[in-house]
Amino acid sequence: MSMHTFNVNGQKVTVETDDDVRLLWVLRDLLGIHGPKYGCGLDVCKACTSHINGKSFNPCSVRVADIKPTDQITTIEGLPATVGADLHPMQQAWLDQDVAQCGYCQPGQIMAAVALVKSKNGAPITEADLDGIRNICRCGTYPRIREAIRQGAAKM
Repeated sequence: MSMHTFNVNGQKVTVETDDDVRLLWVLRDLLGIHGPKYGCGLDVCKACTSHINGKSFNPCSVRVADIKPTDQITTIEGLPATVGADLHPMQQAWLDQDVAQCGYCQPGQIMAAVALVKSKNGAPITEADLDGIRNICRCGTYPRIREAIRQGAAKM
């Protein structure tokens, strides 16, 4: 086992685990951060979507040994702190648009949406941008997800 140090939701953490353990399991099992969900473990469903250094990534497909001590990991739990509020504007949009049904995919959906909006640097969100979000929602709330992304983007 090795020691691994990095930043999660604004706090420096150190964990002892094997190098090949996926970051998702470090977050969930060792750090007790349950927002990123396990869906497939293959970087396909995107239920675990989080941010690394401000960009969208899927911790189910990243070994903890590949995370640098300077890396900043943000999960849905740490998202509000990025704007200094109780809720991030994208989270509020999700509530306003009544997006969730079962809710399982929602943390990953929100994190992917925030990363998309940030990557646009103020440019409008297009239909092609929305089509490019590949997070799977088994409940099929895609029309409400798209509206929430548009609303959240307008307030970010």
